[in-house]
Amino acid sequence: MKAVVALRYGGPEVLAIVDRPAPEVGPRDVLIAVGAAGLNPLDFKIRSGKAKLALPLKPPVALGCDVAGTIAAIGAEVTRFSVGDAVYARLEKLRMGGLAERVAADESVVAAKPTSIDVAQAASIPLAALTALQALRETAASTAGQRVLVHAGAGGVGSLAIQIAKKLGLHVTTTTSMKNLDFVRSLGADEVIDYTVESLDAKPRDFDAVFDSLGGDSELASIRATRRGGVVVGIGGLPDGEFARKSLPAFVRPALWLMTGKRRRAAAKAGVRFTYLFMRPDGGQLAELAGWIDAGELRPVIHRTYPLADVREAFAELERGHARGKIIVTF
Repeated sequence: MKAVVALRYGGPEVLAIVDRPAPEVGPRDVLIAVGAAGLNPLDFKIRSGKAKLALPLKPPVALGCDVAGTIAAIGAEVTRFSVGDAVYARLEKLRMGGLAERVAADESVVAAKPTSIDVAQAASIPLAALTALQALRETAASTAGQRVLVHAGAGGVGSLAIQIAKKLGLHVTTTTSMKNLDFVRSLGADEVIDYTVESLDAKPRDFDAVFDSLGGDSELASIRATRRGGVVVGIGGLPDGEFARKSLPAFVRPALWLMTGKRRRAAAKAGVRFTYLFMRPDGGQLAELAGWIDAGELRPVIHRTYPLADVREAFAELERGHARGKIIVTF
């Protein structure tokens, strides 16, 4: 089968389309014939080596974690799916390789594809929507009526986070540039900050939660914008101490502690909790999201699709950072 791998750590030029054996199917696995795969910032962080402490993968590294397609085979203990079922999934963290004609996944991370959308749209959902749902409903424990700020509302994660926040009954403010103001309002944003002309610091400090996908200085601005007792959930910057203790080697933790000192001090002074989220694959939540999609309460947003042969250009476009919605590779 054809598959995309990073031959070594580096830029899009290290990507190659190679022939690989089809994956083995374990007792609880399903084999998915991939119709489309979604790209995420995590993919280029893995390819560049920036994620190797949390995901110790040795090159050549198989890339891609969001897939949609049809089940081609099932393991002996699989009970929830049959051959021929249309499905989508966020693959397990150490079993990635969704940019391939076939992938194997534990049935627990797989769900039936929403019936109202095509395979490319389905591939745009898993990681981004699961991240937003887990950030807002679980980590921030947001409740209806609360005020939430979603950064980068036109992006792949933000465009879904706005819709999920509205589904949870939240009042949503988002940041974007002028060209996307109407677009994010169409997704349900109640208030919009044009980051090219407005400063977040000029706004009242009244957010109950902030979902920050940008990292760095944005996290500090998010902390300043959050009310005392609120929470900032970060996914784009450096991990916090709890994540480091659970997931990173011991020798990394002192340096990480020093590098995140400014953020910790800012959060403590503001009386705000900062939490780093590395989402978990969850087939049950994907089934819930599929129900929202088929009910018309959540819609995928695709920036552009690329054939497998153009995967390097797909990554280059992703890394330019200006996509409206998700970038998809089709098979």
